[in-house]
Amino acid sequence: MVHGLRRSRAPAAGAPAWIPSLRVDYLVGVDGLSAPFLPLTALLGAAVVLASWNSVQRLVPFYHALLLALSGITMGVFCALDLIAFFLFWELTLAPLYFLVSLWGIGPQRRYAAIQYVMMMLAAGVPLLFGFVLLALNHADALGLPAPAGLSFDYLTLLRTAMPEELQNTVFLLLFLGFAVKAPLFPFHVWLPRIAMEGPTAVTALLVGLKLGAYGLLRFALPLAPAGAQHYLGPVTALAMVGIVYGALLALTQTNLRRLLAFSSVSHVGYVVLGIASLNLQGVQGAAFQLANFTVVAGGLFLLAGFLQQRLGTTELSGLGGLAKSMPRFATLFLVLGAAGMGVPGSNGFAAEHLIVLGAFRADLGLGLMALLGVILGAAYFLGYCRRALFGPLRSRTAAEAADLLPREFLVVALLAGLALLAGLWPQVVLEAGAASAERWFKTWPAIDAPRPGKA
Repeated sequence: MVHGLRRSRAPAAGAPAWIPSLRVDYLVGVDGLSAPFLPLTALLGAAVVLASWNSVQRLVPFYHALLLALSGITMGVFCALDLIAFFLFWELTLAPLYFLVSLWGIGPQRRYAAIQYVMMMLAAGVPLLFGFVLLALNHADALGLPAPAGLSFDYLTLLRTAMPEELQNTVFLLLFLGFAVKAPLFPFHVWLPRIAMEGPTAVTALLVGLKLGAYGLLRFALPLAPAGAQHYLGPVTALAMVGIVYGALLALTQTNLRRLLAFSSVSHVGYVVLGIASLNLQGVQGAAFQLANFTVVAGGLFLLAGFLQQRLGTTELSGLGGLAKSMPRFATLFLVLGAAGMGVPGSNGFAAEHLIVLGAFRADLGLGLMALLGVILGAAYFLGYCRRALFGPLRSRTAAEAADLLPREFLVVALLAGLALLAGLWPQVVLEAGAASAERWFKTWPAIDAPRPGKA
């Protein structure tokens, strides 16, 4: 999906590299895949700042400095065209997230959650870095030059570098493992429910809303090692399908809104990976569209969960009920964003899930049926929670007397909900932004958009 991408600058002849000994340069650029995520990152970052306006009472300058650093580093992840620069941005996200979770978390095990997250991400970075090094060494071998003279971490150069199929298999596996943990894809998701329960809800909105791991699969793993993607198609598809059903079933059993949203995110990541694994234009476009949806839908729902936590001290169903009467603005936005998460027609979720389901049916009938099952389960867990939390009988005096969203809080989430509706009513605006890049990519690798092995 990336051959329409251009560098922000080309290194001049004889110009020194950023890290000369490794032939690493500082290269950034955007295309139809990465461009939407830059304004969305800025928007969600600003929303998190506004949502935290009254909830953060200590070390306020440090808190907002970390949020600003995290937003800037995340934009670097979306823009980096040099693999080492990308890896540095990737790892730098860990420092602000560790402090944000451990210092401002709301659970008793917030420090453990922060350490678990950082350790898992550091472990995932090992295969990722090995994969990048193998790509650079393959470029040197292709040129017949020894390292480091023949090394190149330039993404656009590596796209044009031939690679043996066996090496592609190894590179894809390494990159997939590194990105799957961050996504998070089943069974690498164990850090997300704990972060959702222990970390500050506004920060969790930023972490869940920006799916860097799934973006990495689309940006790097598939284009750089397409033969490896086909080789591991079966296991990747199986993990995606299990993730869809597993996440949805666990969300169906949750009584806490934050844990429900965490497992819902695991299920939706499975959808994204299923779209990627379909290896056709519809599925990949749907996966990219769904990634953009995460920013406004998942981010908005976690912000609403945070507002609820501030007012009631809980997001457990035992302390909720009848919120549509006491908090009508909250209930309205929750229903709008939830409808987008379910893929109701007219919302951004419908367009994305429709493309993913079409891509899955095109790849295999069983995959399409599994995707439809996930849609049904998604509607079941969300509507079940809404019925009991918003429209059920009042279970506590605190819920009955809860203050509705303040104008600032309402405007923050209403903007995200409005974007979800706009993208659903005019999805062609989002799809056309990346259509040219997607078509160029599939023309470059025609074998990817072909029937699967064993199919006519």
